Amino acid sequence: MALLAIALSLGACAVGPDYQRPQVADSVAFKQAAGWKPATPADALQQGEWWKLYGDEQLNQLVERLNAGNQTLASAEAQYRQARALVRGARASFFPTIGADVGVTRAGQGGGSNTIGTSDGISVSGSNASRVSKSYSASLGVSWELDLWGRLRRQLEADSASRDASAADLAGVRLSLQSELVQSYLQLRILDEQKRLLDASVKAYQRSLRLTENQYNAGIVPKSDVTQARTQLKSTEAQAIDLEYQRAQLEHAIAVLIGLPPAEFELAEVEQVPELPAVPVGVPSALLERRPDIAAAERRVIAANAGIGVEKAAYYPDLVLSASGGYRSGGLDDWISAPNRFWSIGPSFAMTLFDGGIIRSRVEQAEASYDQTVADYRQTVLEGFREVEDYLVQLQVFEREGMVQQEALDAARESLRLIENQYKAGTIDYNSVVNVQTSALSNERTLLSLRGSRLTASVQLIAALGGGWDARQLQEEPAMQVSGKK
Repeated sequence: MALLAIALSLGACAVGPDYQRPQVADSVAFKQAAGWKPATPADALQQGEWWKLYGDEQLNQLVERLNAGNQTLASAEAQYRQARALVRGARASFFPTIGADVGVTRAGQGGGSNTIGTSDGISVSGSNASRVSKSYSASLGVSWELDLWGRLRRQLEADSASRDASAADLAGVRLSLQSELVQSYLQLRILDEQKRLLDASVKAYQRSLRLTENQYNAGIVPKSDVTQARTQLKSTEAQAIDLEYQRAQLEHAIAVLIGLPPAEFELAEVEQVPELPAVPVGVPSALLERRPDIAAAERRVIAANAGIGVEKAAYYPDLVLSASGGYRSGGLDDWISAPNRFWSIGPSFAMTLFDGGIIRSRVEQAEASYDQTVADYRQTVLEGFREVEDYLVQLQVFEREGMVQQEALDAARESLRLIENQYKAGTIDYNSVVNVQTSALSNERTLLSLRGSRLTASVQLIAALGGGWDARQLQEEPAMQVSGKK
Protein backbone atom coordinates (compact mmCIF):
# COMPACT_ATOMS: atom_id res chain seq x y z
CA MET A 1 0.00 0.00 0.00
CA ALA A 2 2.86 2.36 0.81
CA LEU A 3 4.37 1.70 -2.62
CA LEU A 4 1.04 2.43 -4.30
CA ALA A 5 0.61 5.66 -2.32
CA ILE A 6 4.08 6.83 -3.37
CA ALA A 7 3.30 5.97 -6.99
CA LEU A 8 0.06 7.90 -6.96
CA SER A 9 1.69 10.95 -5.38
CA LEU A 10 4.45 10.93 -7.98
CA GLY A 11 1.85 10.48 -10.72
CA ALA A 12 0.48 13.97 -10.02
CA CYS A 13 3.39 15.47 -11.96
CA ALA A 14 4.69 14.98 -15.46
CA VAL A 15 8.11 15.75 -16.88
CA GLY A 16 8.47 18.12 -19.78
CA PRO A 17 7.25 21.68 -20.35
CA ASP A 18 3.57 22.61 -20.11
CA TYR A 19 2.17 24.11 -23.29
CA GLN A 20 1.93 27.85 -23.81
CA ARG A 21 0.71 29.35 -27.07
CA PRO A 22 3.67 30.83 -29.02
CA GLN A 23 3.69 34.57 -29.50
CA VAL A 24 2.72 35.63 -33.02
CA ALA A 25 2.71 38.90 -34.93
CA ASP A 26 -0.67 40.55 -34.59
CA SER A 27 -2.39 43.87 -35.21
CA VAL A 28 -5.56 45.61 -34.11
CA ALA A 29 -7.17 45.64 -37.56
CA PHE A 30 -6.48 44.68 -41.16
CA LYS A 31 -4.69 47.37 -43.12
CA GLN A 32 -6.90 47.00 -46.20
CA ALA A 33 -10.09 47.00 -44.09
CA ALA A 34 -9.95 50.78 -43.76
CA GLY A 35 -13.24 52.07 -45.12
CA TRP A 36 -14.59 48.52 -45.41
CA LYS A 37 -18.32 48.40 -44.93
CA PRO A 38 -19.15 46.44 -41.76
CA ALA A 39 -21.63 43.60 -42.16
CA THR A 40 -23.64 41.72 -39.59
CA PRO A 41 -22.80 38.00 -39.87
CA ALA A 42 -25.67 36.07 -41.34
CA ASP A 43 -26.97 32.90 -39.70
CA ALA A 44 -25.52 30.87 -42.57
CA LEU A 45 -22.01 32.14 -41.82
CA GLN A 46 -22.37 31.61 -38.08
CA GLN A 47 -23.42 28.02 -38.73
CA GLY A 48 -20.58 27.40 -41.17
CA GLU A 49 -22.91 27.27 -44.19
CA TRP A 50 -21.22 30.30 -45.72
CA TRP A 51 -22.15 29.40 -49.33
CA LYS A 52 -25.79 30.19 -48.52
CA LEU A 53 -24.81 33.88 -48.45
CA TYR A 54 -25.06 33.78 -52.26
CA GLY A 55 -28.75 32.88 -52.16
CA ASP A 56 -28.62 30.18 -54.85
CA GLU A 57 -30.56 27.01 -54.05
CA GLN A 58 -28.86 24.96 -56.77
CA LEU A 59 -25.46 25.96 -55.34
CA ASN A 60 -26.62 24.90 -51.87
CA GLN A 61 -27.58 21.46 -53.20
CA LEU A 62 -24.24 21.03 -54.95
CA VAL A 63 -22.29 21.83 -51.79
CA GLU A 64 -24.35 19.30 -49.85
CA ARG A 65 -23.55 16.69 -52.49
CA LEU A 66 -19.87 17.58 -52.21
CA ASN A 67 -19.98 17.12 -48.43
CA ALA A 68 -21.47 13.65 -48.92
CA GLY A 69 -19.70 12.36 -52.02
CA ASN A 70 -16.27 13.96 -52.49
CA GLN A 71 -13.51 11.34 -52.36
CA THR A 72 -10.74 13.70 -51.25
CA LEU A 73 -12.94 14.64 -48.30
CA ALA A 74 -13.60 10.96 -47.58
CA SER A 75 -9.84 10.33 -47.49
CA ALA A 76 -9.28 13.20 -45.05
CA GLU A 77 -12.12 11.91 -42.88
CA ALA A 78 -10.50 8.47 -42.77
CA GLN A 79 -7.23 10.06 -41.66
CA TYR A 80 -9.08 11.81 -38.86
CA ARG A 81 -10.60 8.50 -37.72
CA GLN A 82 -7.09 7.02 -37.59
CA ALA A 83 -5.93 9.87 -35.36
CA ARG A 84 -8.99 9.45 -33.14
CA ALA A 85 -8.23 5.72 -32.78
CA LEU A 86 -4.69 6.55 -31.65
CA VAL A 87 -6.14 8.64 -28.82
CA ARG A 88 -8.28 5.73 -27.68
CA GLY A 89 -5.16 3.57 -27.72
CA ALA A 90 -3.25 6.13 -25.64
CA ARG A 91 -6.08 6.25 -23.08
CA ALA A 92 -6.05 2.45 -22.86
CA SER A 93 -2.42 2.60 -21.65
CA PHE A 94 -3.63 3.94 -18.29
CA PHE A 95 -5.47 0.72 -17.48
CA PRO A 96 -4.09 -2.68 -16.46
CA THR A 97 -3.57 -5.32 -19.10
CA ILE A 98 -5.23 -8.63 -18.32
CA GLY A 99 -4.37 -11.80 -20.20
CA ALA A 100 -5.38 -15.45 -19.99
CA ASP A 101 -3.54 -18.52 -21.15
CA VAL A 102 -4.65 -22.14 -21.49
CA GLY A 103 -2.32 -24.73 -22.97
CA VAL A 104 -1.12 -28.28 -23.14
CA THR A 105 2.54 -29.28 -23.53
CA ARG A 106 3.98 -32.67 -24.61
CA ALA A 107 7.66 -33.24 -23.77
CA GLY A 108 10.21 -36.06 -23.79
CA GLN A 109 13.57 -36.72 -22.10
CA GLY A 110 16.45 -39.20 -22.61
CA GLY A 111 16.18 -42.16 -25.06
CA GLY A 112 18.35 -44.70 -26.95
CA SER A 113 18.30 -47.43 -29.60
CA ASN A 114 16.24 -50.64 -29.61
CA THR A 115 13.54 -49.17 -27.45
CA ILE A 116 10.48 -51.15 -26.45
CA GLY A 117 7.30 -49.20 -25.89
CA THR A 118 4.85 -49.86 -23.08
CA SER A 119 1.24 -48.95 -22.64
CA ASP A 120 1.88 -46.35 -19.96
CA GLY A 121 4.04 -44.18 -22.25
CA ILE A 122 7.41 -45.51 -20.98
CA SER A 123 9.89 -47.10 -23.39
CA VAL A 124 12.91 -49.12 -22.25
CA SER A 125 16.14 -49.95 -24.15
CA GLY A 126 18.82 -51.57 -22.11
CA SER A 127 19.99 -49.13 -19.44
CA ASN A 128 18.53 -46.07 -21.25
CA ALA A 129 14.90 -44.95 -20.88
CA SER A 130 12.80 -42.26 -22.53
CA ARG A 131 9.76 -40.75 -20.89
CA VAL A 132 7.11 -38.69 -22.81
CA SER A 133 4.94 -36.55 -20.57
CA LYS A 134 2.07 -34.08 -20.90
CA SER A 135 1.46 -30.90 -18.94
CA TYR A 136 -1.77 -28.93 -18.69
CA SER A 137 -1.83 -25.28 -17.61
CA ALA A 138 -4.32 -22.44 -17.17
CA SER A 139 -3.27 -19.00 -15.97
CA LEU A 140 -4.47 -15.42 -15.61
CA GLY A 141 -2.03 -12.50 -15.63
CA VAL A 142 -2.36 -8.79 -14.82
CA SER A 143 0.19 -6.11 -15.67
CA TRP A 144 -0.10 -2.39 -14.91
CA GLU A 145 2.46 0.30 -15.69
CA LEU A 146 2.24 3.19 -13.24
CA ASP A 147 2.67 6.53 -14.96
CA LEU A 148 5.08 7.95 -12.37
CA TRP A 149 6.68 10.59 -14.58
CA GLY A 150 3.77 11.40 -16.87
CA ARG A 151 5.09 9.65 -19.98
CA LEU A 152 1.71 8.11 -20.75
CA ARG A 153 -0.11 11.37 -20.07
CA ARG A 154 2.26 13.30 -22.28
CA GLN A 155 1.73 10.70 -25.00
CA LEU A 156 -2.03 11.08 -24.61
CA GLU A 157 -1.62 14.85 -24.75
CA ALA A 158 0.42 14.54 -27.96
CA ASP A 159 -2.02 12.10 -29.56
CA SER A 160 -5.02 14.24 -28.58
CA ALA A 161 -3.38 17.32 -30.09
CA SER A 162 -2.59 15.34 -33.24
CA ARG A 163 -6.22 14.23 -33.40
CA ASP A 164 -7.35 17.85 -33.10
CA ALA A 165 -4.87 18.83 -35.81
CA SER A 166 -6.30 16.09 -38.03
CA ALA A 167 -9.83 17.35 -37.33
CA ALA A 168 -8.73 20.87 -38.29
CA ASP A 169 -7.07 19.47 -41.42
CA LEU A 170 -10.36 17.79 -42.28
CA ALA A 171 -12.18 21.11 -41.84
CA GLY A 172 -9.52 22.81 -43.98
CA VAL A 173 -9.90 20.26 -46.78
CA ARG A 174 -13.68 20.60 -46.64
CA LEU A 175 -13.45 24.41 -46.76
CA SER A 176 -10.98 24.33 -49.66
CA LEU A 177 -13.17 21.95 -51.68
CA GLN A 178 -16.29 23.97 -50.94
CA SER A 179 -14.48 27.13 -52.01
CA GLU A 180 -13.35 25.47 -55.24
CA LEU A 181 -16.89 24.30 -55.98
CA VAL A 182 -18.47 27.70 -55.29
CA GLN A 183 -15.87 29.49 -57.42
CA SER A 184 -16.40 27.07 -60.30
CA TYR A 185 -20.17 27.43 -60.04
CA LEU A 186 -20.07 31.24 -59.99
CA GLN A 187 -17.66 31.36 -62.92
CA LEU A 188 -19.92 29.00 -64.84
CA ARG A 189 -22.86 31.34 -64.25
CA ILE A 190 -20.78 34.27 -65.47
CA LEU A 191 -19.98 32.29 -68.62
CA ASP A 192 -23.70 31.66 -69.09
CA GLU A 193 -24.27 35.40 -68.86
CA GLN A 194 -21.50 36.04 -71.39
CA LYS A 195 -22.99 33.41 -73.67
CA ARG A 196 -26.36 35.20 -73.54
CA LEU A 197 -24.59 38.48 -74.33
CA LEU A 198 -22.77 36.98 -77.32
CA ASP A 199 -25.91 35.24 -78.58
CA ALA A 200 -27.77 38.56 -78.44
CA SER A 201 -24.86 40.24 -80.26
CA VAL A 202 -24.87 37.52 -82.92
CA LYS A 203 -28.56 38.15 -83.57
CA ALA A 204 -27.93 41.90 -83.80
CA TYR A 205 -25.01 41.37 -86.18
CA GLN A 206 -27.12 39.03 -88.33
CA ARG A 207 -29.68 41.81 -88.73
CA SER A 208 -26.88 44.25 -89.58
CA LEU A 209 -25.51 41.83 -92.18
CA ARG A 210 -28.92 41.45 -93.84
CA LEU A 211 -29.37 45.21 -93.85
CA THR A 212 -25.92 45.73 -95.34
CA GLU A 213 -26.52 43.06 -98.01
CA ASN A 214 -29.80 44.72 -98.97
CA GLN A 215 -28.05 48.08 -99.22
CA TYR A 216 -25.28 46.54 -101.32
CA ASN A 217 -27.80 44.91 -103.66
CA ALA A 218 -29.46 48.30 -104.03
CA GLY A 219 -26.11 49.87 -104.89
CA ILE A 220 -26.06 52.08 -101.79
CA VAL A 221 -22.94 50.67 -100.04
CA PRO A 222 -19.79 48.99 -101.35
CA LYS A 223 -19.15 45.28 -101.02
CA SER A 224 -16.49 45.96 -98.34
CA ASP A 225 -19.31 46.85 -95.92
CA VAL A 226 -20.81 43.39 -96.45
CA THR A 227 -17.50 41.62 -95.82
CA GLN A 228 -16.91 43.66 -92.68
CA ALA A 229 -20.38 42.83 -91.36
CA ARG A 230 -19.85 39.16 -92.12
CA THR A 231 -16.41 39.19 -90.46
CA GLN A 232 -17.82 40.75 -87.32
CA LEU A 233 -20.66 38.22 -87.22
CA LYS A 234 -18.42 35.15 -87.64
CA SER A 235 -15.89 36.43 -85.14
CA THR A 236 -18.61 36.83 -82.52
CA GLU A 237 -20.01 33.38 -83.30
CA ALA A 238 -16.52 31.94 -82.76
CA GLN A 239 -16.29 33.67 -79.38
CA ALA A 240 -19.62 32.15 -78.37
CA ILE A 241 -18.43 28.67 -79.41
CA ASP A 242 -15.22 29.10 -77.38
CA LEU A 243 -17.31 29.64 -74.25
CA GLU A 244 -18.81 26.17 -74.65
CA TYR A 245 -15.40 24.59 -74.03
CA GLN A 246 -14.76 26.76 -70.98
CA ARG A 247 -18.19 26.00 -69.56
CA ALA A 248 -17.73 22.26 -70.12
CA GLN A 249 -14.45 22.34 -68.18
CA LEU A 250 -16.14 24.00 -65.21
CA GLU A 251 -19.06 21.56 -65.39
CA HIS A 252 -16.67 18.60 -65.42
CA ALA A 253 -14.78 20.04 -62.42
CA ILE A 254 -18.02 20.38 -60.46
CA ALA A 255 -18.99 16.80 -61.32
CA VAL A 256 -15.72 15.43 -59.92
CA LEU A 257 -16.03 17.61 -56.80
CA ILE A 258 -19.41 16.09 -55.97
CA GLY A 259 -18.13 12.56 -56.66
CA LEU A 260 -19.62 11.87 -60.09
CA PRO A 261 -18.12 11.05 -63.51
CA PRO A 262 -18.48 14.06 -65.84
CA ALA A 263 -20.64 11.96 -68.19
CA GLU A 264 -23.29 11.60 -65.47
CA PHE A 265 -23.63 15.27 -64.59
CA GLU A 266 -25.14 18.23 -66.37
CA LEU A 267 -25.84 21.73 -65.10
CA ALA A 268 -28.59 23.57 -66.95
CA GLU A 269 -28.36 27.27 -67.70
CA VAL A 270 -30.24 29.75 -65.54
CA GLU A 271 -31.15 33.36 -66.19
CA GLN A 272 -29.70 34.72 -62.94
CA VAL A 273 -26.19 35.25 -61.56
CA PRO A 274 -25.84 35.26 -57.73
CA GLU A 275 -25.31 38.66 -56.17
CA LEU A 276 -22.18 39.69 -54.28
CA PRO A 277 -22.80 39.15 -50.53
CA ALA A 278 -21.64 41.34 -47.66
CA VAL A 279 -18.75 39.66 -45.85
CA PRO A 280 -18.02 40.38 -42.15
CA VAL A 281 -14.26 40.81 -41.82
CA GLY A 282 -13.64 40.98 -38.06
CA VAL A 283 -10.17 41.49 -36.55
CA PRO A 284 -6.86 39.72 -37.28
CA SER A 285 -6.71 37.95 -33.91
CA ALA A 286 -9.95 36.12 -34.77
CA LEU A 287 -8.09 34.21 -37.49
CA LEU A 288 -6.24 32.24 -34.80
CA GLU A 289 -9.51 30.48 -33.98
CA ARG A 290 -11.38 30.80 -37.27
CA ARG A 291 -8.92 29.35 -39.79
CA PRO A 292 -8.57 25.55 -39.78
CA ASP A 293 -4.98 25.61 -41.06
CA ILE A 294 -3.88 27.92 -38.22
CA ALA A 295 -5.68 25.78 -35.65
CA ALA A 296 -4.05 22.65 -37.08
CA ALA A 297 -0.60 24.26 -36.97
CA GLU A 298 -1.07 25.20 -33.31
CA ARG A 299 -2.24 21.70 -32.38
CA ARG A 300 0.94 20.34 -33.92
CA VAL A 301 2.87 22.69 -31.65
CA ILE A 302 0.99 21.21 -28.68
CA ALA A 303 1.81 17.68 -29.85
CA ALA A 304 5.49 18.52 -30.32
CA ASN A 305 5.62 20.17 -26.90
CA ALA A 306 4.17 17.05 -25.26
CA GLY A 307 6.64 14.94 -27.23
CA ILE A 308 9.46 16.57 -25.28
CA GLY A 309 7.97 15.21 -22.05
CA VAL A 310 7.60 11.76 -23.57
CA GLU A 311 11.31 11.63 -24.43
CA LYS A 312 12.44 13.14 -21.09
CA ALA A 313 10.52 10.44 -19.21
CA ALA A 314 13.05 7.92 -20.52
CA TYR A 315 15.56 9.31 -17.98
CA TYR A 316 13.44 7.92 -15.13
CA PRO A 317 12.67 4.33 -14.13
CA ASP A 318 9.49 2.54 -15.15
CA LEU A 319 7.43 0.79 -12.49
CA VAL A 320 5.26 -2.13 -13.54
CA LEU A 321 3.02 -4.02 -11.14
CA SER A 322 2.29 -7.57 -12.26
CA ALA A 323 0.47 -10.56 -10.88
CA SER A 324 -0.32 -13.98 -12.26
CA GLY A 325 -1.90 -17.18 -11.05
CA GLY A 326 -3.44 -20.42 -12.26
CA TYR A 327 -3.21 -24.18 -12.31
CA ARG A 328 -0.63 -26.57 -13.71
CA SER A 329 -0.90 -30.38 -13.76
CA GLY A 330 0.31 -33.46 -15.56
CA GLY A 331 -3.16 -34.90 -15.94
CA LEU A 332 -6.64 -33.76 -16.77
CA ASP A 333 -8.31 -35.50 -13.83
CA ASP A 334 -6.82 -33.33 -11.08
CA TRP A 335 -5.89 -30.30 -13.21
CA ILE A 336 -8.07 -27.71 -11.45
CA SER A 337 -7.28 -28.48 -7.80
CA ALA A 338 -5.64 -26.72 -4.88
CA PRO A 339 -2.36 -28.69 -4.92
CA ASN A 340 -1.73 -27.71 -8.57
CA ARG A 341 -2.32 -24.01 -8.26
CA PHE A 342 0.45 -21.39 -8.52
CA TRP A 343 0.67 -17.58 -8.25
CA SER A 344 3.13 -14.71 -8.31
CA ILE A 345 2.91 -10.99 -7.60
CA GLY A 346 5.39 -8.14 -7.41
CA PRO A 347 6.62 -4.86 -8.79
CA SER A 348 9.50 -4.41 -11.20
CA PHE A 349 11.63 -1.34 -11.85
CA ALA A 350 13.42 -0.84 -15.16
CA MET A 351 15.83 1.99 -15.85
CA THR A 352 18.49 2.70 -18.44
CA LEU A 353 21.83 3.26 -16.71
CA PHE A 354 23.96 3.96 -19.78
CA ASP A 355 23.00 4.36 -23.43
CA GLY A 356 25.81 6.43 -24.89
CA GLY A 357 23.58 9.52 -25.22
CA ILE A 358 20.62 8.00 -27.09
CA ILE A 359 18.01 9.46 -24.73
CA ARG A 360 19.63 12.88 -24.84
CA SER A 361 19.68 12.81 -28.63
CA ARG A 362 15.97 11.95 -28.70
CA VAL A 363 15.18 14.81 -26.33
CA GLU A 364 17.13 17.18 -28.56
CA GLN A 365 15.24 15.89 -31.60
CA ALA A 366 11.94 16.51 -29.81
CA GLU A 367 13.01 20.04 -28.83
CA ALA A 368 14.10 20.80 -32.40
CA SER A 369 10.82 19.39 -33.70
CA TYR A 370 8.97 21.73 -31.33
CA ASP A 371 10.95 24.73 -32.58
CA GLN A 372 10.12 23.73 -36.16
CA THR A 373 6.39 23.50 -35.45
CA VAL A 374 6.46 26.89 -33.70
CA ALA A 375 8.09 28.46 -36.77
CA ASP A 376 5.56 26.72 -39.04
CA TYR A 377 2.70 27.97 -36.86
CA ARG A 378 3.92 31.56 -36.94
CA GLN A 379 4.42 31.39 -40.70
CA THR A 380 0.91 29.98 -41.17
CA VAL A 381 -0.50 32.89 -39.15
CA LEU A 382 1.42 35.41 -41.27
CA GLU A 383 0.23 33.76 -44.47
CA GLY A 384 -3.34 33.91 -43.16
CA PHE A 385 -3.04 37.65 -42.50
CA ARG A 386 -1.56 38.17 -45.97
CA GLU A 387 -4.36 36.28 -47.72
CA VAL A 388 -7.06 38.32 -46.01
CA GLU A 389 -5.29 41.57 -46.83
CA ASP A 390 -4.87 40.46 -50.45
CA TYR A 391 -8.54 39.61 -50.94
CA LEU A 392 -9.69 42.76 -49.16
CA VAL A 393 -7.68 45.00 -51.46
CA GLN A 394 -8.67 42.85 -54.44
CA LEU A 395 -12.37 43.37 -53.72
CA GLN A 396 -11.86 47.10 -53.21
CA VAL A 397 -9.93 47.44 -56.47
CA PHE A 398 -12.45 45.37 -58.42
CA GLU A 399 -15.28 47.49 -57.02
CA ARG A 400 -13.65 50.75 -58.12
CA GLU A 401 -12.64 49.22 -61.45
CA GLY A 402 -16.20 48.01 -61.99
CA MET A 403 -17.58 51.50 -61.40
CA VAL A 404 -15.18 53.00 -63.96
CA GLN A 405 -15.86 50.13 -66.38
CA GLN A 406 -19.60 50.77 -66.10
CA GLU A 407 -18.98 54.39 -67.07
CA ALA A 408 -16.90 53.21 -70.04
CA LEU A 409 -19.72 50.88 -71.09
CA ASP A 410 -22.30 53.65 -70.82
CA ALA A 411 -20.11 55.84 -73.02
CA ALA A 412 -19.61 53.00 -75.52
CA ARG A 413 -23.37 52.41 -75.77
CA GLU A 414 -24.01 56.12 -76.35
CA SER A 415 -21.26 56.22 -78.96
CA LEU A 416 -22.78 53.18 -80.70
CA ARG A 417 -26.21 54.83 -80.79
CA LEU A 418 -24.77 57.97 -82.38
CA ILE A 419 -22.63 56.08 -84.89
CA GLU A 420 -25.56 53.89 -86.01
CA ASN A 421 -27.67 57.01 -86.60
CA GLN A 422 -24.86 58.58 -88.64
CA TYR A 423 -24.48 55.39 -90.69
CA LYS A 424 -28.20 55.26 -91.40
CA ALA A 425 -27.95 58.89 -92.51
CA GLY A 426 -25.11 57.93 -94.86
CA THR A 427 -22.54 60.30 -93.33
CA ILE A 428 -20.01 57.58 -92.32
CA ASP A 429 -18.92 54.19 -93.60
CA TYR A 430 -19.67 50.83 -92.03
CA ASN A 431 -16.11 50.44 -90.73
CA SER A 432 -16.82 53.07 -88.09
CA VAL A 433 -19.92 51.15 -86.99
CA VAL A 434 -17.97 47.90 -86.69
CA ASN A 435 -15.27 49.53 -84.56
CA VAL A 436 -17.77 51.02 -82.13
CA GLN A 437 -19.84 47.81 -81.95
CA THR A 438 -16.69 45.81 -81.18
CA SER A 439 -15.71 48.30 -78.48
CA ALA A 440 -19.18 48.17 -76.90
CA LEU A 441 -19.18 44.35 -76.84
CA SER A 442 -15.67 44.28 -75.40
CA ASN A 443 -16.71 46.64 -72.60
CA GLU A 444 -19.78 44.50 -71.89
CA ARG A 445 -17.64 41.38 -71.55
CA THR A 446 -15.03 43.17 -69.46
CA LEU A 447 -17.71 44.32 -67.02
CA LEU A 448 -19.03 40.76 -66.76
CA SER A 449 -15.50 39.44 -66.16
CA LEU A 450 -15.04 41.98 -63.39
CA ARG A 451 -18.30 40.83 -61.86
CA GLY A 452 -17.03 37.27 -61.91
CA SER A 453 -13.71 38.36 -60.41
CA ARG A 454 -15.50 40.12 -57.57
CA LEU A 455 -17.58 37.02 -56.86
CA THR A 456 -14.46 34.84 -56.90
CA ALA A 457 -12.60 37.23 -54.60
CA SER A 458 -15.53 37.21 -52.17
CA VAL A 459 -15.38 33.41 -51.99
CA GLN A 460 -11.63 33.53 -51.43
CA LEU A 461 -12.05 36.15 -48.70
CA ILE A 462 -14.68 34.06 -46.90
CA ALA A 463 -12.38 31.02 -47.09
CA ALA A 464 -9.42 33.10 -45.88
CA LEU A 465 -11.51 34.19 -42.88
CA GLY A 466 -12.27 30.55 -42.00
CA GLY A 467 -15.65 30.15 -43.69
CA GLY A 468 -17.63 30.29 -40.47
CA TRP A 469 -15.58 27.49 -38.85
CA ASP A 470 -14.53 27.80 -35.21
CA ALA A 471 -11.71 26.04 -33.36
CA ARG A 472 -14.04 25.39 -30.43
CA GLN A 473 -15.45 22.58 -32.55
CA LEU A 474 -12.26 20.66 -31.73
CA GLN A 475 -13.16 20.40 -28.04
CA GLU A 476 -15.45 17.37 -28.37
CA GLU A 477 -12.69 15.14 -26.94
CA PRO A 478 -10.34 17.53 -25.08
CA ALA A 479 -6.76 16.48 -24.46
CA MET A 480 -5.81 15.56 -20.89
CA GLN A 481 -4.38 18.55 -19.04
CA VAL A 482 -1.31 17.87 -16.91
CA SER A 483 0.79 19.95 -14.57
CA GLY A 484 4.35 18.94 -15.25
CA LYS A 485 7.88 19.54 -14.06
CA LYS A 486 10.21 21.54 -16.25
